[in-house]
Amino acid sequence: MFRMSGALYQDGKLLRSCVSRQSGGLSRTQKVFAALQEICEYLDLAVPIWLESNIREFQQKSKTDFRADSFVEPIPFALLRIEVIEE
Repeated sequence: MFRMSGALYQDGKLLRSCVSRQSGGLSRTQKVFAALQEICEYLDLAVPIWLESNIREFQQKSKTDFRADSFVEPIPFALLRIEVIEE
């Protein structure tokens, strides 16, 4: 079972969060993208753009923070943090 959490933060405080569960014969990358899509739908967000810094951080730590520069539209929070909980 692959689980990934997504959480919105503002001023260091947790605003909302959720967990996505993925299973099946998908690759890890496909599971990450599917989980991010599900998290964004639940939190009513557009899917953020993966910047080079996000890619590097996620590859190294299995988590990353998406800030305003990763979104096309203005966001009412400081960051969206995604993190793999279980693989």
